[in-house]
Parts: sequence; C-alpha cells; structure tokens
Amino acid sequence: MAYISGTKLIERAWKDGYAIGAFSVHNAETTRAILKAAEEEQAPIMVMIGQKVINTMGLDEMKAIVDAFMTNITAPVAIHLDHSRQFPQTMAAARVGFHSLMFDGSGLEFDENCRITKIVTEVAHALNIGCEGEIGKIGGVEDDIAVDEADAMITTVAEAQEFVDRTNLDYLAISIGTAHGMYKAEPKLAFDRIREIKEIVQKPLVMHGGSGVPDEQVERAIKLGIAKVNVDTELRQAFTYGAQAYWKESPEDFVLADSLGAAETIMKEKVKEKIRLFGSSGKASDF
Repeated sequence: MAYISGTKLIERAWKDGYAIGAFSVHNAETTRAILKAAEEEQAPIMVMIGQKVINTMGLDEMKAIVDAFMTNITAPVAIHLDHSRQFPQTMAAARVGFHSLMFDGSGLEFDENCRITKIVTEVAHALNIGCEGEIGKIGGVEDDIAVDEADAMITTVAEAQEFVDRTNLDYLAISIGTAHGMYKAEPKLAFDRIREIKEIVQKPLVMHGGSGVPDEQVERAIKLGIAKVNVDTELRQAFTYGAQAYWKESPEDFVLADSLGAAETIMKEKVKEKIRLFGSSGKASDF
C-alpha cells in the first residue's frame, strides 16, 4: 500500500503548481474506480470519506474498504475525512488511521471554529498527518449539510490570515464562489481573492464544490494557489449514468457485477479526466 500524509501530498502540489484531486467514495465500486484511475495515471490523490457515507456505511467500514483495494496500488494516496462537524468523529478518524482530517467549523462562531480547529491541528501534527479547516460558507448541499446560496460568502483576506495564524492548519478551504452539487448557472470564481489570500497566508488553498466548474476556471484557480480540488457530484453522476446506460441496453441483466462494473468504468474515466485537468497525472514519481 502507498499511503502518505495529506500534508506531503498537498505541499508538493502547491510548491509545483498543480492540484491534488480529492475524490469521494461511496461503496466498493466507487472506491475501486478512484484507485484504479490514480494507478493508471500514476497520480497522487486523496480518497475522501464524507458524512453521508459515514452515516450509512460507517467510518471504520469505509476505511476498511479503501484498505482492501489499496493492496496493489503504488500511486500515493491519503484517506481524507471530509466536512466533519463533530470533534469526536474527527478524533475517531485519526485513531483508525486517516491521513488527513477536515474539521468544518464554518457554521460556528469564528472564535469557536479557531479553537476546535487548533486542537485538531495539534493532534494531526502529533500524528504526522494533514489538517484542513474552513472559513466562509460554501453554498449548496453536500452529505446532508446545506448552505443557502444567498448565505455563501466570499472569504476575506483578513479572516483567512487570522484563522491560519490562530490554528496553524496545513491547508485552508475558502469560499471563492463555488458551491456543492451541480451549478444552475456558470459559476464565476473570485480569482483576485484566491491570489490575495495565497500571498498573505502562504498556505495551500482548497476548492470545495469542484464539480461542474468550467475547466478553464479550475486551471486558473490552480495557477493562483488552489492545491486541492474536491470532486463528488460529478463522480456520482458519472457512476449513475453508467449504470442507467447499461440497464437501458440490457434491462434483463440483473448481475450486479455487470451493471455496477459498467458504472465503475465510466466513473474511472471521469476521475482520470479530472486528474489530467488538475495537472497531477504522472506526479506519483515525485513522492
């Protein structure tokens, strides 16, 4: 198995001007699709375990599924806890061997977000793993966590600097005009704000809501300092459409290895497409 600290993955990408794809897993087939894509592209990636799958499948169980399919993977992989809003859950992920922890305190008062994120960072650093925090609000719905689009705010430079200074986290998720889920209209990212925050905080930045953002905007954001891009909705969409297409062609085939295998193949190609977009293809040799 080729597990690696999330900090090492992100810092190398940030230094060299590309981004790590952070891809959400939901079951055995989606896990295998993501890991196969990383292996075929020889790309460093993060495998994200989020709140919806934890609530339905279990944190320990999903970690075990990823472990099972990592046996023949040589590409660098970090398992990342996504959008944890519970400190005990974050510590549970640390105990079972996650390589990157995200405590999402963006819904808390700023001081409380700083306080808890700082504790998570201290634990992560003691274990030599990565820590991500979030300020601002990223619109849309992900894993049953909803933020109204009108309530999503662009992160200010001042609050980003204060948050980093008070927490010492490794990579920072900021609100830059993206949203969870698919977009109703083309997003317009706050490129100047990405540049300003990068210059001040001097930390890798994270783009949540990466599904559906036009490729040219993603590429520009990476050049300005985004070193991790989260992708979930587009992958679930690819998987679902793959299964639907298979059943349309073979409506009487009830062998799940066939239908879910077809869905896995479609999703794998979508992951590979994102890896190439993020500039991380072939970067496994850097680690």
